[in-house]
Amino acid sequence: MATSSVSKGCFVFKPNFKKRKISVPIEDYFNKGKNASEDSKLRFESYQLIWQQMKSETERLQEELNKNLFDSLIEFLQTSHSGLRKNSNDWSCQIKLREIPTAALVLGVNVTDHDLTLRSLTEVLQNNVTPYVVSLQAKDCPDMKHFLQKLVSQLMDCKVDVHSKEKESDRVTQKNVHYSMDCLSAWYMSVTQKADPTMLRKRRTSSWQGQSPPVVLILKDMESFATKVLQDFIIISSQHLHEFPLILIFGIATSPVVIHRLLPHAVSSLLCIELFQSLSCKDHLTTVLDKLLLTTQFPFKLSEKVLQTLTNIFLYHDFSIQNFIKGLQLSLLEHFYSQPLSVLCCNLPEAKRRIRFLSANQCENIRRLPSFRRYVEKQSSEKQVALLTSDKSLKEETQSLLENLHVYHAKYFLVLRCLHHFTSSLPKYPLGRQIRELYCMCLEKNIWDSEEYASVLQLLRLLAKDELMVMLQNCLKVFQSSSAKELGNTAKKIEEFLAQFQSLDAETKEEAEASQSQSRGLQKTDLYHLQKSLLEMKELRSTSKKQTRFEVLREQVVSFVDSLARKLLSPSREYLLPPDTQPLHEALYFSSALALRQHLNAAPRVALHTALNNPYHYLKNEALKSEEGCIPNVAPDICIAYKLHLECSRLINLVDWSEAFATVVTAAEKMDANSVTSEERNEIIHARFIRAVSELELLGFIKPTKQKTDHVARLTWGGC
Repeated sequence: MATSSVSKGCFVFKPNFKKRKISVPIEDYFNKGKNASEDSKLRFESYQLIWQQMKSETERLQEELNKNLFDSLIEFLQTSHSGLRKNSNDWSCQIKLREIPTAALVLGVNVTDHDLTLRSLTEVLQNNVTPYVVSLQAKDCPDMKHFLQKLVSQLMDCKVDVHSKEKESDRVTQKNVHYSMDCLSAWYMSVTQKADPTMLRKRRTSSWQGQSPPVVLILKDMESFATKVLQDFIIISSQHLHEFPLILIFGIATSPVVIHRLLPHAVSSLLCIELFQSLSCKDHLTTVLDKLLLTTQFPFKLSEKVLQTLTNIFLYHDFSIQNFIKGLQLSLLEHFYSQPLSVLCCNLPEAKRRIRFLSANQCENIRRLPSFRRYVEKQSSEKQVALLTSDKSLKEETQSLLENLHVYHAKYFLVLRCLHHFTSSLPKYPLGRQIRELYCMCLEKNIWDSEEYASVLQLLRLLAKDELMVMLQNCLKVFQSSSAKELGNTAKKIEEFLAQFQSLDAETKEEAEASQSQSRGLQKTDLYHLQKSLLEMKELRSTSKKQTRFEVLREQVVSFVDSLARKLLSPSREYLLPPDTQPLHEALYFSSALALRQHLNAAPRVALHTALNNPYHYLKNEALKSEEGCIPNVAPDICIAYKLHLECSRLINLVDWSEAFATVVTAAEKMDANSVTSEERNEIIHARFIRAVSELELLGFIKPTKQKTDHVARLTWGGC
């Protein structure tokens, strides 16, 4: 822009931001180059719908799993200051008035999930116990001054339904407040006296009606707080407990022993500690898998390698349920993005409706599926021609195959749970202790062909009657809770086994009474006849060993379990066949574990080497393309310095390095000889080299050394 002004001046032109806004159609996000599909918008909408359902289910699970913990915490908080409310003169109560009620909340090592749990706890406490709930972190409280400052500022921001004028006066005086416990106690007394009890937030309990509500202080990461800060705050707070009812909640990741490690006995004796244990993160993972993947509620499934990748990241990295759910969301997004036939990943009625409107390109995509090609090869020649040439026949067959796939899932998960009940309590857990381990085995191969399955059958033949009855009862609950009509005979068969086991009790009682009477009769005979009868019984047992009725019945149960794991309705099909044997499984299963690892498993060293050794990979500048081993002179300075340092040994001479750098850089310089002298140019190149070396040192590739003058030590070896 230009101006026609005689005098010099500064002119401001406001940019037009409206012109910069570019609206991208939502379906364009799912168009992948040449593999763009006309159903991209529908796939994106399907992804959003399934993810919202899965997200709401995880939130509901989180509330259910935390319910018992939160209820016990609420009960503890409501009864913690009973001594203050009673105003007792008893000596023991007076001693207890000096102890701060403290809840040691052991949350586990999954630190990334603590924030969500404590945020939910804060909301529950504000709704049920007290409006004064404060959460502090160690990074915000390096000393006592900042600790009290954060405590006061958050307390004054707590929502209490008082008059607006009083709120404004509190905000005005907050800037001029002196951060001390006396001032905090005075502020608390003034606020609780101003606030009308009937105007306080409605709560389910009435334990604090007519009394001052307590102040709950949550220390999210108790292990990270400075010992001096914690000790001083606890000592000061115990002196003001009668006028400032404080309750502490320690968020602990490791063990409650850390309280006594950080606090000496003189300080820890001022705390009335009660321990609360949250649910194990492994149990939480099992519940999430059970409700999201091992169910027919959601059509989206994971292959064995993808599930193994997510569980390995969980078990060997962070134990974070939230990160596992994010990985599941990424798998869902990647599936709908990369698979055009994921448009069929929805509930069965909607999928059948979508099949009728499939385009010719989508029909060709179905014909290209490996599972569908294997299915076509097994059909008759006439049907093969119809499926490969007629779209109408293809759509009708696709509807039938997709319906069979949904029925397969319903039976698959039922039998999987039943088999888990039979194997989860066996010695050494041949098929795993958790159902996810058994699920991964069944996804990978035919479970009945493995050595572990054979050992399971051997161990089942050694179980006692009570153990078998417990397993059968658990399986009966699984089948009774299902709606699969085809498996109704299985539930009846289990009931028959239980009835036969119960009938054995009466027979065993009769046999016991008969043996007791026989033993009494043998006591009256002499020793010679007794030994003779025992030898005859031993010879009879060795010659012809006959199974008891219990052993026969136990063998029938083992055969039933084996047939349940193998056979479906017809002898030629099995229940627990791997999903990749089912036609059209690619539409529902995400199997690209490599893409998932690229997003989730960070490899910073490989990424740095790629960026520095081949800057074209990220910058996409055609001038940066070069052959292997060559150094382009137009590359960034740090890339030139990095490639030169790869040619050096463990110790790098800075003078030689600088000369080589100047040689490469000057090949690209086109400076005017009249404007820039050689000395100025050398100084500029030297400054650029020093900056590149400093950046490499910051990244950890080199370090200073005192072994030789003007040398640096190389910290890496090899290309990457």
